Amino acid sequence: MLRRLAAQRILELRQALRHPQASRSFSTALNYHLDSPDNNPDLPWEFSGKNKEKVKEILSHYPSNYKQSAVIPLLDLAQQQHGGWLSVSAMNHVAKIIDVPPIRVYEVATFYSMFNRTKVGKYHLLVCGTTPCMIRGSREIESALLSHLGVKRNEVTKDGLFSVGEMECMGSCVNAPMITIADYSSGSEGYTYNYYEDITPKRVVEIVEALRRGEKPPHGTQNANRINSGPEGGNTTLLGEPKPPPCRDLDAC
Repeated sequence: MLRRLAAQRILELRQALRHPQASRSFSTALNYHLDSPDNNPDLPWEFSGKNKEKVKEILSHYPSNYKQSAVIPLLDLAQQQHGGWLSVSAMNHVAKIIDVPPIRVYEVATFYSMFNRTKVGKYHLLVCGTTPCMIRGSREIESALLSHLGVKRNEVTKDGLFSVGEMECMGSCVNAPMITIADYSSGSEGYTYNYYEDITPKRVVEIVEALRRGEKPPHGTQNANRINSGPEGGNTTLLGEPKPPPCRDLDAC
């Protein structure tokens, strides 16, 4: 059984390498780059005027001899400006700013899943795939999204508005299942990154259509019977003001 699974995996990898353009979902896992008309080192790229001021502010947080420590916030800013993904030219520009070889920036961009190295939609929807969300139906949430949008995971819709990916543990398991939406529709100036919790297949489609209409659906819990992460129906304990300790001077008690 294990031998057969290993052979099948090797065959899939070989096919991906023979047809790299048709299997871009493998690119992050294999950590390689292929030049294309819209992503090659010959294309000029630099931060906008407003973002240059943000770059100065970010660098001011670090000693001058430790500028390389700013690589993550600078890559994040570059990704916001570049429509949600990092081109080779953008990474090279960040490398120049922090005075490191480009490979040092590539290492960071390929390690962290929050950095996208291929195009994403203006609204990049990420479904939590960790165990609590899976138990609560995250696979059904993802299936509803993919079916409604007519794409596969990590593909972009033809209108360029939406893409769907997966993220591991968004840290709000009590409100599972959940998704997060990175909104790149207004560039770095209007960038938002919001959680939508207690989601259902029906509700996630409604959110997509609201975004398509240019609306900003309320984020947080989508369960009208909950307040934030409180229990459905309201609190059943701690209903009043907590009593102060009988004696604040513990040594005197």
